[in-house]
Amino acid sequence: MLAIIGGTGFGEFAGLEGIEALEVETDFGRAYVEKGELNGRELLFLPRHGHPPRFPPHKINYRANIDALRLAGATSIIAVTAVGTVDESLGVPALVVPDQVIDYTWGRDQTFYHSELFYIDLTWPYDETLRQSLLSAVAVCRQSSTNIDCRAGGVYGCAQGPRLETAAEIRRMRRDGCHIVGMTAMPEVALARERNIPYAGISVTVNAGAGINDQIVELDEIEAAMAKGMVWVRDIIREICQGDL
Repeated sequence: MLAIIGGTGFGEFAGLEGIEALEVETDFGRAYVEKGELNGRELLFLPRHGHPPRFPPHKINYRANIDALRLAGATSIIAVTAVGTVDESLGVPALVVPDQVIDYTWGRDQTFYHSELFYIDLTWPYDETLRQSLLSAVAVCRQSSTNIDCRAGGVYGCAQGPRLETAAEIRRMRRDGCHIVGMTAMPEVALARERNIPYAGISVTVNAGAGINDQIVELDEIEAAMAKGMVWVRDIIREICQGDL
C-alpha cells in the first residue's frame, strides 16, 4: 500500500475519501495515520508534524512515524517536503525529486537499532523506481498544467532547524553540492531503508535560500509559493494513484 508523508503545507490530504483515523502504537511511541481511498485506491497518509501539527523538525518522532506506516501496511512511501533553494538557478515555486541527501542534523534518533550492530547501504538513499514513477506522473500533469517547474534530481541538504539558515550556511551547502535545503529528510529516508520500505521524496521550493537575492525571507511569500506548489503535488499523487505503483 502506498503511503504519503505530508509536512509543512501538506498536513491534510484534500480528496482522501473514507478516512479511518488510526493511532498506531509502536515500540518507539504512538503515531497518527489516516487510511482512506484516492481514485478508488487504498492509501495511507501520515502528517509528519503530528495531528494537529505541533512537532518542530528536530522534535518529530521519526522512528514512530516510519514504524507506524510499516505496521499499517505501507509497501512504499512518498515524502512531501517544503524546502528552500540552494542552487541559484532554481525558481520559486518549483518541484525537485531529489536523488541524494546530505545530513547536517544532530541529536536525532538515526536508527531503530541501538542495541545491536545493523548496517544499511545508503549509497542511493531514494528508491529509483519510485522516483521514476513520480517523474512520469509529473510529465502527465504537465500536459494539463504547463507551468509546472520540476527538477528531475538534486541533493537535499537536511538542516537541523527549526530556524532558517544563515547566508553563510547556504553558501557552505552550495559548496557541498546541495540544491535544496529542508529539515526533515533525515533520518526519515534512512529509517525507511532500515525497514526495507522503498522511499522517494518530492520537494516544493517555497523560498530562495538566505543570501541568494539579498532579500529578507518573507513568510507571506513562502505561504503563497507553498500553496501553488502543493496543488501540483496533489495532482501528481492523484496521477500516481491511477497507475500501477
